[in-house]
Amino acid sequence: MDWGTNRRAFLRQLGSFGLAAIPLQRLLALSSSAGKAPNSDSAASPAAVKNRAPLAASAFYPLPLGAVRPRGWLLRQLQIQADGLGGHLDETWPDVGPNSAWLGGSGESWERGPYFLDGLVPLAYLLDDARLKTKALRYIDWTLSNAAPNGMIGPKANDDWWPRMVMLKALAQYQEATGDPRVIPVLEKYFAYQLQELLNRPLRDWGRFRWHDEVLVVLWLYNRNGDPKLLDLVRLLHQQGFDWQAQFADFQFTQPITSEYIRLNSEENKELGLASHGVNNAMAIKASPLWYLVSRSEADRVALQAQLAALDRYHGLPNGMFSCDEHLAGLDPSHGSELCSVVEYMFSLEQSLAVLGDPALGDGLERLAFNALPGTFTDDMWAHQYDQQPNQVECSLHRRPWTTNGPESNLFGLEPNFGCCTANFHQGWPKFAASLFMLSHDDGLVATAYSPCEVQTVVQGTVLRIVEDTEYPFRGTIRMTVNPASRLAFPLLLRIPAWADGASIQVNGKPEVQAAPKTFARVQRTWNAGDVVEIKFPLKPRASRWFNDSLAIERGPLVFSYGLGESWVKLGDRGLTADWQVFPTSAWNYAIAVDPEDTAASVSVSEAPISQRPFTTKPAPVELHVKARRLPSWRSEDGTANPLPASPVSSAQPEESIALVPYAAAKLRITAFPQLKSDGITQSGKG
Repeated sequence: MDWGTNRRAFLRQLGSFGLAAIPLQRLLALSSSAGKAPNSDSAASPAAVKNRAPLAASAFYPLPLGAVRPRGWLLRQLQIQADGLGGHLDETWPDVGPNSAWLGGSGESWERGPYFLDGLVPLAYLLDDARLKTKALRYIDWTLSNAAPNGMIGPKANDDWWPRMVMLKALAQYQEATGDPRVIPVLEKYFAYQLQELLNRPLRDWGRFRWHDEVLVVLWLYNRNGDPKLLDLVRLLHQQGFDWQAQFADFQFTQPITSEYIRLNSEENKELGLASHGVNNAMAIKASPLWYLVSRSEADRVALQAQLAALDRYHGLPNGMFSCDEHLAGLDPSHGSELCSVVEYMFSLEQSLAVLGDPALGDGLERLAFNALPGTFTDDMWAHQYDQQPNQVECSLHRRPWTTNGPESNLFGLEPNFGCCTANFHQGWPKFAASLFMLSHDDGLVATAYSPCEVQTVVQGTVLRIVEDTEYPFRGTIRMTVNPASRLAFPLLLRIPAWADGASIQVNGKPEVQAAPKTFARVQRTWNAGDVVEIKFPLKPRASRWFNDSLAIERGPLVFSYGLGESWVKLGDRGLTADWQVFPTSAWNYAIAVDPEDTAASVSVSEAPISQRPFTTKPAPVELHVKARRLPSWRSEDGTANPLPASPVSSAQPEESIALVPYAAAKLRITAFPQLKSDGITQSGKG
């Protein structure tokens, strides 16, 4: 076959436009090979691929791209991304435009093209968007068609291993969605070349600290072709890569990292800067779980807990992130988190959850997806921040307490501070949507996180479709309609979050299993077409403790903030978008009268319909109402809220009722509040 002439016809034959375009008869035919590793010339399959020996078994297995598709508000959110900067970046930003070296041009040749593609591929195929697929195929076609005879891929102008690690992830997703037979041979040849070349040109700099991102794709290929040399490559990557497990076994970064400490912009002690870099730490969350699959060591399997505990203890923030602006920055919620770190943390949790099956990782994933991720974008996703702050009272060009970043860091715009996030943010929503369901090790289906979606896959040789209708996280009811092609006995595992005390599960209107928090509830039965599972989560407001004993108010997976009045001032147009400063038009320095032991008595709830833009104040889908008093002694400096006074505090200011909205809806916000003393009033609060 002449590939150049017949590519489009061939891809149509393979179902290249996603699972939704594959008829039921085709799915039934594919089901006969469910559980088997597909050949390189097979069409896209909706079945998960399990680990081959001698790899350890994973608790769960991700479904191929396209098996889970968004619905409801989540579909709208992906469409907002496609209609915004995510779907038009190449039209307005030269770094991923027609002159990109990843398209054969003389432009940027490092990570930005692969970053862009790593989010564009899942966005295009989950939306079944022909326009976005055409954009993605330009990069795919160039990369696959221009591999060197020795197996090397990518622009000749840059031989760094790191950007190729990102491109490998994009190629694997594309192969899952399309079954394109070119991908696996190119990966096989590249990995064979790299196995030899690494002996002479070992990992360095970013690639050395991000080695696990390549391990993910090497294991993906091993599970499809069984080549034992691929495991040799994994061991070599691990040997040359940075030892994240050792870093967290003796964690040294317990204070905010300053430029002076890491000798920023100096080659001296360069490793210190890379080890404390926020994005590197977010990516490294998956390092130990992935290496465990090869080592089968219990120490590797449980190592993630120490890593998460250290980041939370010394750098944790109420929005689910750890601070990193750009290096680890401590507990003060006026410090920020880089957008790249948010999407990479999400991806690491998705992959770690698959390996370990720990429901707490799903809790963390939802907290990021519903708060930190949308909280750093404008509602239309045409502009983003480099750094977001839980206590963010102004977005301007003032200097800030960033540990190493510049004055543009929390502006909303095209590429504030640095362009890596501009290229990389695209993966957040699509990969989250694709990870909502997974296959369990015992051939059941697992609801790892909750949002409106539809999953269509093959379980035990039978086509299975589940439609999940819900307005979660804004509402607490989830309804799943189960439709196997024929009667099918399998377990359905439903994640019960740690906060969901009192949750209930019914099947066809009758109580089913106990829904204990911090578990996967297992519904084991023979399923018939039309069976309905209903989960009810009691969304009770609750309070959590943070820096200086401050309080954050939560409801379900949503974190709530006091939204300031906003004045948006355009700095200048940037092609199809613009850069913006945002200034407050209302007071922000409130202390709240909330009893963490009795939030029902001090927090009231009101709900409104969910708009076409879910994370907005126009109107907010949920509001919480609390009593508060101004705290005049708590002030801002250089556009940043000063550190929170230690709670409890007193104030002589009049009592007010203030409304809290979902974190992501408020672009200027206070999320961690001082707690008022029970009497609420003393003269010491006067300013």
